[in-house]
Amino acid sequence: MTNHKILAISGSLRADSHNTALLRAAQKFSNGLDIDIYEGLREIPPYDMDLDTPANRPAAVADLRRRITEADGLLIATPEFNYSIPGVLKNAIDWVSTDWTKTEGLPLHRKPIAIMGAAPTQFGSVRAQLALRQVFVWTESDIVVKPEVIAFRSHERFDENGNLVDETTIDLLHGLLDALAAKIDR
Repeated sequence: MTNHKILAISGSLRADSHNTALLRAAQKFSNGLDIDIYEGLREIPPYDMDLDTPANRPAAVADLRRRITEADGLLIATPEFNYSIPGVLKNAIDWVSTDWTKTEGLPLHRKPIAIMGAAPTQFGSVRAQLALRQVFVWTESDIVVKPEVIAFRSHERFDENGNLVDETTIDLLHGLLDALAAKIDR
């Protein structure tokens, strides 16, 4: 497997987030992928179309756009809030899905993206992942469709130190990373 540069984004701001822990597990089981976990989601301001130009974008937004553009692919771990994706994650996607000036390109256009998620409920992040896939239809991103990594009852999949210990989830994670690398290679 070629050493691809992957930007990983957790849709959770919690310090002990199982979604961020999933991204750390992806780093551990990466099969040679260079996975960089983005830690600036909290800094992204609410989307404001009046500021959405190269000259006016907040620095945190410009940085995220640059990092997505430079990455070979994205890995997103999303929790499920109210049957959907968290507002902070959707907000960040709104900032990086535009090019009103038609001068800089669309960072998410055709970008290979793998989605996974963890939640303490019986359905995990099924609905959030579905909602996120719909968002990426608009951006024309290249989404990995299988395998699906849905860490339901997530508190049972990690140890007290936040390490992924569930073998089934680890196997699915390996498959998801392999599928993402294959999309990038195409």
